This record gives sequence, C-alpha cells and structure tokens, in this order.
Amino acid sequence: MPENNHLYDYVVIGGGTAGSVIASRLTENPDVTVAVIEGGPSDVDREDVLTLRRWMGLLGGDLDYDYPTVEQPRGNSHIRHSRARVLGGCSSHNTLISFKPLPSDWDEWEANGAKGWGAVPMEAYYARLLNNIVPVDEKDRNAIARDFVDAAQKATGVPRVEGFNRRPFDDGVGFFDLAYHPENNKRSSASVAYLHPVMDERPNLTILLETWAYRLDLDGTRARGVHVRAKDGEEFVVRARNEVLLCAGAVDSPRLLLHSGIGPARDLEALGISVVHDLPGVGENLLDHPESVIVWETNGPIPENSAMDSDAGLFVRRDPEHLGPDLMFHFYQVPFTDNPERLGYERPAYGVSMTPNIPKPKSRGRLYLTSADPSVKPALDFRYFTDEDDYDARTLVDGIRIAREIARTEPLAGWLKREVCPAGRHRRRGTERVRPQGRPHRVPPGGHLPHGRRGRRTRRGRPRVAHPRPGRHPDCRRVGLPDDDGREPHDRGAHGR
Repeated sequence: MPENNHLYDYVVIGGGTAGSVIASRLTENPDVTVAVIEGGPSDVDREDVLTLRRWMGLLGGDLDYDYPTVEQPRGNSHIRHSRARVLGGCSSHNTLISFKPLPSDWDEWEANGAKGWGAVPMEAYYARLLNNIVPVDEKDRNAIARDFVDAAQKATGVPRVEGFNRRPFDDGVGFFDLAYHPENNKRSSASVAYLHPVMDERPNLTILLETWAYRLDLDGTRARGVHVRAKDGEEFVVRARNEVLLCAGAVDSPRLLLHSGIGPARDLEALGISVVHDLPGVGENLLDHPESVIVWETNGPIPENSAMDSDAGLFVRRDPEHLGPDLMFHFYQVPFTDNPERLGYERPAYGVSMTPNIPKPKSRGRLYLTSADPSVKPALDFRYFTDEDDYDARTLVDGIRIAREIARTEPLAGWLKREVCPAGRHRRRGTERVRPQGRPHRVPPGGHLPHGRRGRRTRRGRPRVAHPRPGRHPDCRRVGLPDDDGREPHDRGAHGR
C-alpha cells in the first residue's frame, strides 16, 4: 500500500474524550487533514452505547478492555478497570457525571507548573463546551434517591445543592449534573457532541475504526506516526506531517510509550525492548480513587424511574483545612454486588448501595509491562491503602460510618430492611469497586512533550500535575477549545486531558 495513503497533517491516537474534541477542533480548518485511530467500533446508532441507563451492560463486554489489577498488598485484587473500546472512549461507557474542577484544584495544578491552567483563566472554557451538561431531570429523580438526599442532609448537616456546577462547593448533597439528553436518556458524550455532527461533513477528517495502535513510529527523537493493526489483521503505519497526538487514555498512553521504547531503560531491556529514550517516570504515579460498596436490602421494589441508577450523591469535608471535599458518596438505586457475591454474599432481590470514595487519595502505584508482545495487557499495580499515614483506609472507614448513619436516618430508613454487606458473616475489605483515575507517567508542566521527544503531544483522560477528583470529563474536553485569541491549545502549552 502506498505510504501517502496514510499520511495526514495530524494523527490523533485514541477516539475517546480528548481525541474527539481535538479532532473536531483541528478539522475546523478545511486545509488541515486529521486521522483518528480508534481501537473500537463506532457508537453511531448503537442504542446499547448511546442510551445512558444501559451503561452497566457495557462493563466486561466486547466494548471493554477490562484491565485487571495485580495482587495487592492489602487485598482489593479483583477490581475491574473498565476502559472503553468504542468511539467516544469512556464518555461512551460510563455514567457521565460531570463536575467542573474546584478553583483550588485548578490553582494547585498551576502552582505545580501548569501555566495558564489556573481557576480564573479556565472558568471561561466551561461555557464553551458542546456537551449538554444538566442536573438530573425531575422526571428521573427516583423517590428513594430524593429520600437519600433528605436523609443525608439531616444526618450530616451539609447543604442541599441544586446544580453542582453553578458555584464552587466544599460539601453538599443533591442530584448530579450529567452530560445527557433527559428527553430520551441519550448520552451527550464527547463523540456525540464533537464528532457526530461533523464526521460525515468534513472530508479532511478520517476516523480509522477498529484499528489498534501498538507502537509509535519514531525517527530518532521525533515521532512520525504510529504502527497500527486493522480489524482484518493488516498492519500499516499512519504518519503525520506535523504532529502525533497521543490520547489513548490513562492506561494505553503509557502502554504505547513503553512498547515504543520510551520509559525506564532497565525495565524495557529486561523484556528485550530496544530503549529509544530512558524516561523513568513512564508508568509511575498511577493513581486511583477506591470506592467502597455498602449494600442494603429494601423492603420491596423501588420505583423504576432514573437517569442512570446513580443519580444522587453526597460530598463531605471532614477536615476544615482541606481544600474541597475529602469524601464523596454515590447512591445507587440497585444492589451493586459484583465483588460481594464473589466473597459469598447473596444479591438481594431489591436493594440499594452507597459507595463512599476517596476524591484525592495518597497511595501511589505503577503501570508496567510483563511482555514485549503489545497484545499482552499491561500490569496495573495501584498499591491501594499503602500510604504511610493510612489516610486512604481511614477515609473509607469514615465513609462507611457516615453511610450507616444516613441509612439509620428518615426518610431513607423506612425503605431499608437490612444491611447485606459488609455486615453479616464476612468482615474483610475486598468489596471495593473503582473507576480508574490515573496519572501513569510524567508529562512536563506547560508542555505535553515528554522529555527528549519531539513531534508528539500527550492528551488523555486523567493525567495531572496534582491530585484528581472524580467526575472530571469537562476539563478533559477543554483541551480542544481555543483561546479567545484563536490560538490552538497546543500553542499555549495547555496541560491536561
């Protein structure tokens, strides 16, 4: 196949949240050609993907890379790390709870070197997002979720919040803001908002679906393109005249770097991978926010209406010196029992769950390769609950105590029959369910170009100079928005997703 058949001005690796925005923005210029490399199929006309409330049916299926966790020193070794294999990435796969970062988060990132990403300059970008971000619609507000909000407010004393994105908050309880269309329960994902309107209208945009990227094509210190494998097994190189933009997510971006010879030299040499650039930070500082699961059986069935079965939540700030909330809770209108059932608990016919999690955990892990074969999944070692002062474990224990206090408080208490887990015959940690929140390798503040590399920029979900908090899709999308002076984000040194 002639080489110029796969030559573009920009090559975007990953058609997820960041990649969708960047491809849409770049192709606004009709003279710029862009190829998007997406490992999964299209989400167009896929009701199983586009219907928000069907998100749980995607977990562990053929649209999920489903990365496992290595054995953990303090348990919690059976946690599913779902990463979407479909256009739109995890915004086509998760619950689309969407929060603006708190001003303290933005300022913390800028203080650590992400110039231009402080709270004041970034506030303007939220209004320019194309996604339809709205509070859970009144018709979707289930009666038991409403009673959870009332009980949580009474038990904790936090304020009720109507619209978590309206103003900064330190604590509060209410219904989440979601990126969805309430009239038909359809997602307003990155692909729906940024690619669907233009993908058939712009001849300068090429989306290569079910095309898996497995190694960067390097010319000395410059990235020229990427080696890919199509669905039919054909392998070829997609090359860029200008830049390769790595948007493959918190797991697959470092995986791709490592298989390309960019990473810790000792680890790469041990696997027989030729070292192109010794960069020890690749794969380090992997970050996750563990989420404990507490399940109650209800006295009977609960109403059916919902946006996505986890429509309300609670934020608590235990430490008044802490910047922002230090505990977050989801309230699920279903019994979330995947891991508890593995431990011997029985799933109740009717039930609900609360899931306290740690917004800014202190434990740090790493991602590494176990084989030179790119088809072998990387190892994820989050080292849960290994921080020196045991902050993470103490935070979750506090969360369980608060959850139980809410469950004893009316009007929620009247719905609940008994605690299913972790009460009962088991008393062990191991029922955690987690959403990936990684910072897998070091990206220099203000730049995006890993040390010593040219021609490639890294934009992906959840790498951060400072700690992340959950539910951050809006700031991922901001990477693709221009400055008021019309400059592209990579002209201003945007640091982000």
